[in-house]
Amino acid sequence: MYMQQFFIDGLGCASYLIGCEGGGIAAVIDPDRDVQKYLDVAAAHGMTITHIIETHLHADHVSGNTELATRTGADIFVHEAANAAFEHRALKGGDSITLGNVEFQVRFTPGHTPESITLLVLDKTRADEPWMALTGDTLFVGDAGRPDLVGIEAARELAGHMHDSLHNEYLTLADGVMILPGHGAGSLCGKSIGAVRSSTLGFERRHNPALQVHEREDYITFATTSLPEQPGNHKRIKQINRQGPRPLGEVAPRPLGTQDAVAQFRRGAALLDARPKAAYKAKHIPGSVHLEADDQLSNRVGFVLPPDVPIVLLLDDVNDYRHVVYSLARVGYDTVAGYLADSLETWEALGLPTTAGDVRDIQPEELGELLEHGNGSRPVVIDVREPWEYAQGHVPGAVLMPLAEVARRVSELDPEQPVAVICASGGRSQSAAALLGQKGFTTVYNVVGGTMNWVRHGLAVERG
Repeated sequence: MYMQQFFIDGLGCASYLIGCEGGGIAAVIDPDRDVQKYLDVAAAHGMTITHIIETHLHADHVSGNTELATRTGADIFVHEAANAAFEHRALKGGDSITLGNVEFQVRFTPGHTPESITLLVLDKTRADEPWMALTGDTLFVGDAGRPDLVGIEAARELAGHMHDSLHNEYLTLADGVMILPGHGAGSLCGKSIGAVRSSTLGFERRHNPALQVHEREDYITFATTSLPEQPGNHKRIKQINRQGPRPLGEVAPRPLGTQDAVAQFRRGAALLDARPKAAYKAKHIPGSVHLEADDQLSNRVGFVLPPDVPIVLLLDDVNDYRHVVYSLARVGYDTVAGYLADSLETWEALGLPTTAGDVRDIQPEELGELLEHGNGSRPVVIDVREPWEYAQGHVPGAVLMPLAEVARRVSELDPEQPVAVICASGGRSQSAAALLGQKGFTTVYNVVGGTMNWVRHGLAVERG
C-alpha cells in the first residue's frame, strides 16, 4: 500500500492519495482544486487514479473532484445523504471499496455534516483489520468537527449526531488505528485543531477534549459553544460542491494591458493587489483591495470581495499567478480575468490615478494614547472577533462587529472618522481593515498583535 498526505497551509486542508502499487490503482480522498500533484505522484509510483472519494461536501473549500474526474475518468464517490447533483456513485455505511490489496470500509459518521463518512483503511497484505482511519471533518487531532456550517439552526441536532458518531463508531476502534484527518491547524472547521497532522485513536481517546464529554446533552453544549467565525463565503462554497465545481483546466498567466484592464474595471471587475505591503503603501491604484499573496489569502478574500465579481490581479511577480489563482479558486473565486501586465508608471503615463499610503499598523500603547488624549483624532475601535471572544475581554468602548458582518454593516461607520480595527492576534483585523480601506475610509488603523498584544501591554479591558 502507498499513502501520501497533501496539506494546504493557511486553509489547513488535508487530502490523501492511497493506492495499491502492485495493482497500479489509487484513490484520492477529498481532493484539492489543484489536482496536478495527485497525477504526478500517481504516475511516479506507476498507479492510475480510478476512485475519487469525498468524506463530505465541504464548506470551507471547493473540491477538485470534477477536475480530477475530467482528467482521469475516475468515478466520484460520496454518501447518498449529500444529495449531490454531479455525476457520482452513492455510498452508505457498511459499503466497501477494494483497490487491489487495499480496502476502504465506509462508516457513516454524521455530525459535521449530515452526509459525513469515515474511511477505515485496510492493507490486506498485512492484516484484516483497519490500520488507518480517514476521518474527514469528524475527528481531528485534538478536536472534532464543528456542527454549525450547514446552518446554525441545525447545529444542535448535528452536534448530537457527532456525539453518537464519536462514541458508537470511533471509540469502538483499536487504540493503534492511525487518525488521518481532513484538516489541520489553520482550518475553521474546528475550534482548536492541533498542528500535528496525524495521531492515533488511543492518544485521542485519552487527550482529545471532544472525546472526554460523554453525556450527549453535555456534548451538544460543548460543541455549540465558543465557535470561531464561520469561513467566508461558506454557504456558496457548499452549494458549489453540491452542484459540482466547474473544472478550471490549465491555469496559465493571462496578461492584460492597461486598456484591457480598464475595460474590465468598467464592466465591474475588482482589482486585487497581491503585492507585498511595502509596495502597496508606496503606490497603488485607488479602489484596489490589498491582500498579500500569502497562505492566508484564501481565508481572507471571502470577507472583502463578493464571490461573483471578476478579478484583475496586480502581482509583484508573475510567477505568483498560479498560486494566487488557486488560492482564490479554492474558496469559489473562479473568475480571474488576468493580471495587469503594465507597470504603475505606464498606468500613470496614460493619465490614470495612483495614490500612496495604506491601512496603518498601530501598537497597542499608541492606540491607548489616542483613545485617552486623541480628542478629534480619537478613533472608534471595531472588534471583529466573535461574541464569545469579545465577552472574555475587549478594549474599553470597542464596538463588536464580527468579521463576517463587516461588509454588510460598513454603513454604520463614518468614513471620515478614524477607525482602529482589532481582533485576537491581528489576522482578521487585517482583512477588515483592507475592506474599510477599499471603501474609502480616510484613516484606518490595524492593531498589531490584536487583543492578546493589548493585554500583554497591561492595558485595561472590559468584559461582558
